[in-house]
Amino acid sequence: MASAFLANSPCSPMLGRIQLRSECRACGLALGSSRKRGFLPVTASVAEHLTFPKSSPSDYEADLRKLLSGRDVLHSRAFQLHSSRPEERLKIFSGTANLPLATEIACYMGLELGKRTIKRFADGEIHVHLEESVRGCDIFLVQPTCPPANENLMELFVMIDACRRAHAKTITAVIPYFGYARADRKTLGRESIAAKLVANLITEAGANRVLACDLHSGQSMGYFDIPVDHVYGQPVILDYLASKMISADDLVVVSPDVGGVARARAFAKKLSDAPLAIVDKRRQGHNVSEVMNLIGDVKGKIAIMVDDMIDTAGTITNGAALLRQEGAKAVYACCTHGVFSPPAIERLSGGLFEEVIVTNTIPVKHSFKQLTILSVANLLGETIWRVYDDSSVSSIFR
Repeated sequence: MASAFLANSPCSPMLGRIQLRSECRACGLALGSSRKRGFLPVTASVAEHLTFPKSSPSDYEADLRKLLSGRDVLHSRAFQLHSSRPEERLKIFSGTANLPLATEIACYMGLELGKRTIKRFADGEIHVHLEESVRGCDIFLVQPTCPPANENLMELFVMIDACRRAHAKTITAVIPYFGYARADRKTLGRESIAAKLVANLITEAGANRVLACDLHSGQSMGYFDIPVDHVYGQPVILDYLASKMISADDLVVVSPDVGGVARARAFAKKLSDAPLAIVDKRRQGHNVSEVMNLIGDVKGKIAIMVDDMIDTAGTITNGAALLRQEGAKAVYACCTHGVFSPPAIERLSGGLFEEVIVTNTIPVKHSFKQLTILSVANLLGETIWRVYDDSSVSSIFR
């Protein structure tokens, strides 16, 4: 497992610090006396997903707690004192889209996942039954809308409806990966804006709030008529890169397209204000892209390509090939969401990348040698605590 501490990194003055917990609510592990409170211990543990189908839920959770007990976890000065609100009113339920992540979040928070039954009838219809009372409770439903997107979305709607009809006080949809986020505007006549449609459906189902991680575009938050808390996965990736002790003089941050320049610029600023390069591409169709040229200098540099997601990996592999042609000595691909639609695995494992770094917002079914998976469970868990306690979320990233 990769492990480092920002305060000991040569890049630390430029990196954002996250104020988190002073001890693990799940394992009771305290920060060492040599660590400064209020800084970000690494969350960049490579999370190997435990195989739930091979064990009972209790065995699975025991194994996960054992796994987490050896990790550095995020800690918070804000919660050295117990919350003023009773914890028994906070309940976390998970859909079937990413049960390992939900279990990890609950484990960090020292809670048990809520008991529920989710099954599908012979004709494909989804049935959800909550096996415990949620009356008057603040409910957090963890369900990324990753592939199969339509199945997972419908499951989320039915879970929200079940909680609403069971008289939950508030319902927060925790969506680590928000599907349909790329359909956020009209590029052709007579085209839908599906991101707005999905936002309306989540609201109409009965959700009171949405907690999302790295939306494809900022304007997607405006599509919701309910509050949205937007969590950024960048600190987790930045922390992991800091552990590699790469000299700032050797770095260049690369945006794989013009639309990601703002994201790459913010990333570069936190990496000791590293220089920025941009890959100019022209998209010929959905999931098809063609690289045209490079803006910036990457010769003899270690290129860090930054994007919010990797789907078929066409954009990022074409960009990496161009960077190699222009003299980059190594290329790293960093993104929050590893969608990895075919043929992404073949493209990413082809030798162009030194390392492909993603988070576990989406369960990765197929691994390869260059892949590193970082956990955002602690970050999401801390955000849930702050939402529940009516505390500041943005202060996490200061």
